[in-house]
Amino acid sequence: MAGAHVKVGIVGASGYTGAELLRLAAQHPDFEVVVATGDSMAGRRAADLYPSLEVAYPGLVFSEFIPEEVHDLDLVFLGLPHGASMELAPSLVGTVGCVVDLSAAFRLQDPAAYPTFYGFEHTQLDLLEQAVFGLPELHRAELKGARLVATPGCHVTAAVLALRPLVAAGLVESTGIVVNTLTGITGAGRAPTDTNVFTNIDSNAIPYGLISHRHTPEMEQEIGATLIFTPHLVPMSRGLLATCAAPAAAGCSEDSVIDALRSFYADEPFVAVLDAPPATKSVLGSNAAHVSARYDERTNTVIAMCAIDNLTKGASGGAVQAANVALGLDETAGLSTIGLAP
Repeated sequence: MAGAHVKVGIVGASGYTGAELLRLAAQHPDFEVVVATGDSMAGRRAADLYPSLEVAYPGLVFSEFIPEEVHDLDLVFLGLPHGASMELAPSLVGTVGCVVDLSAAFRLQDPAAYPTFYGFEHTQLDLLEQAVFGLPELHRAELKGARLVATPGCHVTAAVLALRPLVAAGLVESTGIVVNTLTGITGAGRAPTDTNVFTNIDSNAIPYGLISHRHTPEMEQEIGATLIFTPHLVPMSRGLLATCAAPAAAGCSEDSVIDALRSFYADEPFVAVLDAPPATKSVLGSNAAHVSARYDERTNTVIAMCAIDNLTKGASGGAVQAANVALGLDETAGLSTIGLAP
């Protein structure tokens, strides 16, 4: 489908991930956004809400969602709450070329996990079985030609990229892993809350979702290990850093850890393996993921790290990357590997 003209719809375009999708679509050589819905912002110009979009989308006005308007499009992104995506997807899959869902509605292979971690029963089991987890570094072959893609969560993307090669190589144990993440406040969404109001987030760091965070089963599914996960909100707009501690397996060494990462990601266009610890500013605004790891002989522990932009590689950029693969486009189209630094 190289050189194709891809008609794109974004359902739920007025949130942060929707705005990021609009930014990325504007620089994509094959994408044309023909529908951008945002029911709460219907009738408002996109550039009035996000002035950064003024040059690329001077006339774009958010519309109310009308199903018929997205039928027959080549690609539809869903930036909706989990339950809303679950209910809407059956009417779209098969009527559009590819549906890429940014919610968690189709990420988990085990439907029994949804009542526990998301508070609802999954009612679309056939689609859940068909959905492909949208992390090309792990599922590129399955993504080719996929009709329904489940974009991973931002914390999950970082933790999986840091840990999966080490678990797969047998260098760390598959139990007793601790994942800590630091994330920018855009992860809390655009709607004002006590969490993201300036006076509460400025000069502050807050752990949340203790013990039973909803991304835990998603991480365990893709990493292939059991773990405890604690995210932390920190006072930056965007970015995500995962620092993971895993008990080392027999035969683990400093060289074997870094060699496993370099081998796993040798041909990946967006993943760089660093000798130094990764930093969020280095990947800001890009679809890059910077990973690194260290082996501590004293405690027989591996520290695995990954930095991404939570809105780009962690959400909308990852969604575009997966869509590129599903549609047979250049996987890197519309996506930068260079962070906005300094």
